[in-house]
Amino acid sequence: MKLFRTIGIGIIIWILGVSIYIISFYIPILEDPELQANIFLSLGILPIVWFGTKLYYRKKSTTKGYWLGLAFFLIAAAMDALITVPYLIAPYGGTHYSFFTAISFWLIGIEFIIMTTVYWYNVVKSRSNIVNH
Repeated sequence: MKLFRTIGIGIIIWILGVSIYIISFYIPILEDPELQANIFLSLGILPIVWFGTKLYYRKKSTTKGYWLGLAFFLIAAAMDALITVPYLIAPYGGTHYSFFTAISFWLIGIEFIIMTTVYWYNVVKSRSNIVNH
């Protein structure tokens, strides 16, 4: 795994995800703004992770999609612990505990891993199968 490339793309994914989350509060659709923000984020993160995965595999890599997705998710979780919770959640009464035990956090993490794994199987592995045949 290309460490600096993974961290850089992971941070970009996190920045875009946090931006979607914040912007969703300015678009009043649902009565529960927190639920709305989580819905926006869970839908918006799919193409963002797909694009980040595409960027990563533009340079040839043998890293399996599962491991790349896990790395992207761990980078996002670290950024959440260092920045999101202290500056965006805690001022409104949230805690690290409430943030990291929320089911929405873990479902979004699963999305990270699924998107990178699907990309790897559909694009990277199938490309290598074509070359080998």
